[in-house]
Amino acid sequence: MRLAAVALALLPATANASPDFTTARYICDREVEIPATYINSADGGLVVLHVDSTQITLLGEASASGARYGWPSDGSNYVWWTKGDTATLYWKTPEGEATLLTCAIKG
Repeated sequence: MRLAAVALALLPATANASPDFTTARYICDREVEIPATYINSADGGLVVLHVDSTQITLLGEASASGARYGWPSDGSNYVWWTKGDTATLYWKTPEGEATLLTCAIKG
């Protein structure tokens, strides 16, 4: 329930529309498993990931292809980019992005 409260607090309020929650599990490099919860509303979306016992919340960002999530800052942060049944977790710095894990939806 705590996850839902945090997610709802981060999304702007929308009259007469409730957010849509979707979950997925990904299997990544080195057999790392990442559960993801996507929360979408008319005003935007976010994803909550669980990676190495850490909860990471990222906001939807503009992307030319697929869905990209990050944290709006000029500093270092995680980026989660999905396209179809695949996803990639990046570490972003002002100098660029480094791939941490390449993942596929657990079938």
